[in-house]
Amino acid sequence: MGITSKLAALSPFGNKEHGDDEGDAFDPSSVAGGGLGHGQESDADLRVSQRLRKFLADNGILDAEHAGVGVEDSTPALRDLVRRPHFRVPPEVVDRSHPLTDYFMSSSHNTYLLAHQLYGTSCPTGYEMALKTGARCVEVDAWDNSADKDEPKVTHGFTLVSNISFRTVCETIRDVVDAEQAAYEQNPHGRRSPAPVFLSLENHCGPHGQRRMVDIMNEVWGDRLLGAAVRAKGHQEEIDDSVHVRLDELGSKICVMVEYHFDDEPEDSDENDGGDDGNDDDAKQAKAYDAEKKAAAEKAKAIVPELASIGVYAQSVKPPNNSWFESSLDNAPHHHLINVSESALGAHLPAQARKIASHNAQHLMRVYPRGTRIRSSNLRPVPFWGIGAQVCALNWQRFGASMQLNHALFVGTEGYVLKPAYLRGTPTAAPPTGRRRLRLRVVGASDAPPFTAPYVSCVLIHPNDLNDDPPKRKTGKDRDENVDPVWDETLEWEYDASDLVFLRILLKSDEKMARNPVIAATTIRLLYVVPGWSFIRMWDLGGHLTKTSVLVHIDIEEL
Repeated sequence: MGITSKLAALSPFGNKEHGDDEGDAFDPSSVAGGGLGHGQESDADLRVSQRLRKFLADNGILDAEHAGVGVEDSTPALRDLVRRPHFRVPPEVVDRSHPLTDYFMSSSHNTYLLAHQLYGTSCPTGYEMALKTGARCVEVDAWDNSADKDEPKVTHGFTLVSNISFRTVCETIRDVVDAEQAAYEQNPHGRRSPAPVFLSLENHCGPHGQRRMVDIMNEVWGDRLLGAAVRAKGHQEEIDDSVHVRLDELGSKICVMVEYHFDDEPEDSDENDGGDDGNDDDAKQAKAYDAEKKAAAEKAKAIVPELASIGVYAQSVKPPNNSWFESSLDNAPHHHLINVSESALGAHLPAQARKIASHNAQHLMRVYPRGTRIRSSNLRPVPFWGIGAQVCALNWQRFGASMQLNHALFVGTEGYVLKPAYLRGTPTAAPPTGRRRLRLRVVGASDAPPFTAPYVSCVLIHPNDLNDDPPKRKTGKDRDENVDPVWDETLEWEYDASDLVFLRILLKSDEKMARNPVIAATTIRLLYVVPGWSFIRMWDLGGHLTKTSVLVHIDIEEL
């Protein structure tokens, strides 16, 4: 059987069971992933079980009357407790007055793809879903179109992936940007002003196709495209390496990341770095794709001036050597963006972490999933955030662990989060020191779907953890059937202080057949945590908000 037949016979994501880190497919009703979603994940109308009401009364959190023990309706005091947020984004985190290099950016990889990376469908819906859930950087792979040379196409070249027109992609982005602006103008006090959208453009077009892309962007986006005056200022900055554009200078414009090629840059390949989640068949398929791509395609390295002039504030480079972190990158544009795969970057960690973080304090970095992640699994973003990588581009097809972490970092923002001061090159800033202790008292859940022996499993994710087995704690199993579960157990972790520590809370089922499926999940950045009692709202694995909530008490102390 040929590779085409083998690919066509597969299901979009394969037939593997869910692991703790996997998720279900996004759909147009998904609201989580990029950070917008549900800003405060608790609602006053959530049901609180009688078992939890009794717990609140027995432990003096509310008296029996205010807890509503023995009555069906909620009380004002109970609603206030349910409404109490479990996180709060500090105002300084969303301050836009800093240089663009000082921010993490919610970012999507191969945005046009639905499902599988080698034979999935290209669809404008991918851009709509990513932008509406909070992505501020989306990717376009642009190719010349033999059927119509004036209308470049977007696809994953030399695969079974279908194609859509570049014009359609631009129109979809325009429509979402316009809807965001209209929503803000109708209710300027209800949300922050829209933030800029970056287009990570991977160009495979010749000179004519590139000029047509410029024409189409100007025609479809008009004054939504970053203005000529701001771009001219960026070109002027090339002679002064101390100047960087501020995020607020970009307003809510559409900005384009355009490639800048070195004569001796390396081949764009991730071969021999292992299959997707260790799957040998996936590795063979990915290498066959890579070989076909290299054999059939000649890189369009010559970027025409018309296109180059648009991409002044984020010129994407693939460096030919390690000088970009060892000393300085020769002959590189001032506003360069290191575009690197997780494998290539990971090979330098942890040995070169300090040098890479120093580079990323002054220049942009985009990290993308290795080429063998053909089932749309994802890189682990936290270690890369920990060295200041601004753009961790994620496959947006499934709401797995990495997308849950992305949501936790960007929740309650407009897709840009200020990096910790020590990752911004602030001279007087140093990383947090010492040890911390996290105590999570997990009491019980309300409106959990019926399943066998529910329990809670929690994972603490730290930027210094480069392995795939972060510290995990879990409760016992509640085997009382047909009632909302109660555990009342305290889980503890001790960890090195950091501003980029995350807690994943998983509601699971013990089905005793080597299978413990995740029923619902939520992830929290500890920097945002509001200590004390909270009802934490849970998400399903497709990025939809559920009615399930878990009562917890969170406490973080310095040791």
